Amino acid sequence: MLEHPVHLVTVRDEGEAEVVCGLLRASGINSGWNVTNMGIAGVSTFGGAREVVVGRSDLEAAQAVLARAP
Repeated sequence: MLEHPVHLVTVRDEGEAEVVCGLLRASGINSGWNVTNMGIAGVSTFGGAREVVVGRSDLEAAQAVLARAP
């Protein structure tokens, strides 16, 4: 369970959320995702948009990891 979860990024589907969370976990950052009710163009059949969250204290590190990602 994340302590003080904060929004990191919204992605198109569950598959993309799992990729982002895996990247963060590989960098030692605990993360999770939530189902959203946001509509995003190009949503796949994985059930729609997901919000990736991290602990407040990990937010800057998580943003740096995503900035370096291809």
